[in-house]
Amino acid sequence: MASTHFGFQSVEETDKARHVRGVFDSVAPKYDLMNDLMSMGLHRAWKAYTVLVANVREGAQVLDIAGGTGDLAMAFAKKAGATGRVVHTDINEAMLRTGRDRLLDAGVVLPTMVCDAEKLPFETGSFDVVSVAFGLRNMTHKDVALAEMNRVLKPGGKLLVLEFSKVAKPLEKAYDWYSFKVLPRLGKLVAGDDSSYRYLAESIRVHPGQQELKALMKTAGFGHVDFHNLTGGMVALHVGIKC
Repeated sequence: MASTHFGFQSVEETDKARHVRGVFDSVAPKYDLMNDLMSMGLHRAWKAYTVLVANVREGAQVLDIAGGTGDLAMAFAKKAGATGRVVHTDINEAMLRTGRDRLLDAGVVLPTMVCDAEKLPFETGSFDVVSVAFGLRNMTHKDVALAEMNRVLKPGGKLLVLEFSKVAKPLEKAYDWYSFKVLPRLGKLVAGDDSSYRYLAESIRVHPGQQELKALMKTAGFGHVDFHNLTGGMVALHVGIKC
């Protein structure tokens, strides 16, 4: 049976989704707070830049994959307006429920559904924009998921992948120290869970770097792919245009 990465561990492909689900079931209640602490608030700027690059217009059809607590979905909904549609999805029900409640508290009502990015339940050519923020690295078959994202986009549609990436060389030692020494302790202190945050740090290290992800997106059928390094390459925003 084929194996795949779960952080630095090797697990059976069929078992990875269960392991990932366990991590996000655990972190969901404190996810927003931990994001602020882990990134020192920078995740908000990264997402704001993604929204800017997405350039969602009034009436646009938008799919937010691994939408979690709903940051991007909420921002896109404001841009798409009453004539547009933003579909908020996540494979993890606990994360999705947290995001749905947060959206409703803000007065934003969106279609929300549990959804596997490797088997999207949408017709071909349904969306103008597809986004996935900090979710691709947790997917078992990234190539399959990217091909599905391509399929559901309209010709000329745009995919935005915001994800942790390969940090610039001068920052590597400090970044590793923070990731493996500080982050798990922060998780233990704030969320009562150090192992899930250790997995999150490990999952970044085994995720494809900037050029590798660009090549994966090209193979998945995107005609033009570019990426924007943010915060010294700690995060990269990849943008793919469907032919």
